[in-house]
Amino acid sequence: MKTARILLAAWLLSSSAWAAPIDDALSAYKAGNDALALKTAEPLAASGDPRAMKLLGDLYRRGAAVMQNLETAMSWYEKASKAGNAQATTAMALVYLNGSLGAVNYETGSSLLRQAADAGDAEAQFNMGLLSTGAFGNPPDYTLAADWFRRAAEQKHAAARYQLGLLYLDGRGVEKNLVTAGKLVGEAAQAGDADAMLDYGVLVMRGEGVKQDIKIGSQWLLLSARRGNVIAQNRVARLYAFGMAVTRDPVEAQKWNILAARGGRNDIELDTLAEKMTEAERAEALARANAFAPEAAP
Repeated sequence: MKTARILLAAWLLSSSAWAAPIDDALSAYKAGNDALALKTAEPLAASGDPRAMKLLGDLYRRGAAVMQNLETAMSWYEKASKAGNAQATTAMALVYLNGSLGAVNYETGSSLLRQAADAGDAEAQFNMGLLSTGAFGNPPDYTLAADWFRRAAEQKHAAARYQLGLLYLDGRGVEKNLVTAGKLVGEAAQAGDADAMLDYGVLVMRGEGVKQDIKIGSQWLLLSARRGNVIAQNRVARLYAFGMAVTRDPVEAQKWNILAARGGRNDIELDTLAEKMTEAERAEALARANAFAPEAAP
């Protein structure tokens, strides 16, 4: 018994020592330090660590610390997938589905995606939900989409919560429920989803499924705009232009109007208001727009 305890303790120590380096590599990758991630992951992948194999696939696909090579990336994804890493299976599926290999391969991509979703990967479940809403010309099955989104949402997948919330908002695939919609969209917004921030802000301003509060709703719109959502930027521009829930500020309004227009969201009414500004005000608005950089998601 004593020997067994000693062996167990030794195994736990060696296991934790082995696990720490891949966590360091993943942290480095997330921080954008691809060189450190590569240096740490390579020996781990060679020793059979499936998470390290998947990370090498990500590194070769991104192509920062190494020459971008999608074939090599797919090779590492395949090795990781065969070793049981569902996230690698999802990554392979999305490459086949987004046409990165030169053409979309729906049959292979959707098959791999279903495999990863059944294995419990939240990102795969979320994308299965998207496929079920009518992607790639398929007839939409919103009931099935809601089921997949719900599975991913239960794993705290923010975008899945948002999409499920939209289904409840419209009553597609589920019984319409504004309170449930508001709760799900709000959770996605709080998790940092920029699209959810926009829609949650609108729900709060209107009081649909949630307590109405125009000021708080406008703050959610501003958060979404700062993340780069062009619709939110247009809404924020209008808030500042007409002094709704914020102090009227023509220069700030024009700044957001410029940013929204650059993103393809033109607003003739706001353009007309801009013509009434002084040259100095327009120059300041342009300078603010040029200095803008979208805030990164947490």
